[in-house]
Amino acid sequence: MFRADDYVKVSSLAEAYELCQKRSSLVVGGMVWLKMTSVTKRTVIDLSGLGLDRIEENDGEFSVGAMCSLRQLETHEGLNTYFGGIFKECTRHIVGVQMRNCATVGGSVYGRFGFSDILTCLLALDAYAELYHGGMVPVRELASRPAHRDDKDILVRIVIKKDGRKAAYMSQRNSQTDFPILAVCTANLGNQWFVSIGARPAKASLIQFTEDDFDTTKEMAKQAADAFSYGDNVRGSAEYRHSLAEVFVRRLMERLKGRSVSR
Repeated sequence: MFRADDYVKVSSLAEAYELCQKRSSLVVGGMVWLKMTSVTKRTVIDLSGLGLDRIEENDGEFSVGAMCSLRQLETHEGLNTYFGGIFKECTRHIVGVQMRNCATVGGSVYGRFGFSDILTCLLALDAYAELYHGGMVPVRELASRPAHRDDKDILVRIVIKKDGRKAAYMSQRNSQTDFPILAVCTANLGNQWFVSIGARPAKASLIQFTEDDFDTTKEMAKQAADAFSYGDNVRGSAEYRHSLAEVFVRRLMERLKGRSVSR
């Protein structure tokens, strides 16, 4: 069971950053996974009073506060209209509505979990993470960093640019609300393709390539799937994940091209 000696609901990001520099302190979001651990911390830091629970939209971008819930992503009309419903699709299998009302975007992204559907989607978009100390960095750069307890920055918000790209998402699960065996997001902008694959079972990563270098969608999908490494766990084998990846990438590409999806 998770334990903490002190709880602080901070009044500013500066206060939160100062507190979290202590090794025995921890910034908390919805505490969905944390409460199932046996970790003991001296101080837990709550950001819920800082107004970071909003999704804002302007002509050039969406701004998603770190304390937004996954349910907000799932139901936000603007985000899902612009990006073809990928946020609704990537969240709807995550346990249940009650959990999605608790789990936060900040925890899902900053934790860099291998099973993160959210991170898989964001990587395929022109998305950036605003860190209190580190400033604005591409999500792909943040995702590539190892997650460890000495990383003491604070994720403030995610910024997703409206650059015109179309995106689609698919995942495979053994049961409706289980962790994904594989998660795939594919985006297209002109002749550029962006493919992110997560739950391999490693955390999601991204490749980008140009359509002009290939003759068929099938060739592009194979090239994309072959660019990632895959592993075994209780949910599936590396070979199975690789096969799924090739099929899913091809189907998503065909969907974005407006073609009927072949089996």
